Amino acid sequence: MSNAPVPPDGPIGAQPDIPVCARHSDRPTRLRCSRCDRPACPDCLRDASVGMQCVDCVNEGARTVRQARTSAGAVVSNGRPIITQVMIALNVLAYVVTVVQSGSPMNNSRAGLFTATSMIPELTANGEWWRILTSGFMHFGLLHLALNMAALFVVGPVVEQELGKLRYSAVYFLSLLGGSAAAFFFGTVCQQLAGASGAVFGLMGALLIVFKRQKRDISTILVVVGINLVSNLFTNASLLGHLGGFVIGGLLTLAMVKAPAKNRNAYQIGAVAAAALLLGVMFVLRASELDTAAEVILEYARTCR
Repeated sequence: MSNAPVPPDGPIGAQPDIPVCARHSDRPTRLRCSRCDRPACPDCLRDASVGMQCVDCVNEGARTVRQARTSAGAVVSNGRPIITQVMIALNVLAYVVTVVQSGSPMNNSRAGLFTATSMIPELTANGEWWRILTSGFMHFGLLHLALNMAALFVVGPVVEQELGKLRYSAVYFLSLLGGSAAAFFFGTVCQQLAGASGAVFGLMGALLIVFKRQKRDISTILVVVGINLVSNLFTNASLLGHLGGFVIGGLLTLAMVKAPAKNRNAYQIGAVAAAALLLGVMFVLRASELDTAAEVILEYARTCR
């Protein structure tokens, strides 16, 4: 054993104890959070306006910071347009099933699924109410599907980002029902309706309101909507269905962006409920009218086939 004197601070070359990360006890570190001063390893530190902060302090600070919101009250986000992607996937899947059943990509309306889910007014009024919704996922051929999905792919993400997923879903489905309601209420019994056009036109109406609210140029939207509506006069497309979706989508979005910040959710829920009630009344009144004149309507329907 050596009798050499030992320095007061310990043997020469000795290292003081190194603190360990507050979140990882197996990681020695000399770094500290500039906010709470706890030891933190590099994986637990984030750049801050002053120094580096641990993830706990960053998360705590985020909870106290007011998140930016859109005019409709949705949290500003650059996330993926999940609802739009799901709607496109469902429409494409429904089309594929009808093609497989019918054996034809252009004459898929002969498929059993198409026949059972497209909107035929006389059958709808006779109790097959699911058709007012399911018809929005059926399409007459590949071109019909491609045009609607292309429009949804372009318009959908913009509106979804502004409204948020829940509000966007409400606008989409109520626009779809608005198209069905307009065609059902004002149209004849000699038409078979299918397609996502009501929902797509509803989103165009919503985009028009969003751009107007943001003081952006709306001339392109007006031209696109105008061309589509005029083209309805020369095709078998349902002008009533397109107009119904456009009006419901536009008015519902207007109510959402105009709702006062205080009690915004209550106002928006009220607007959704009012739109749903209006459409429901339209369906019931028309169904009652068709039921009253059932014999005449059925005879007329037979002559249309």
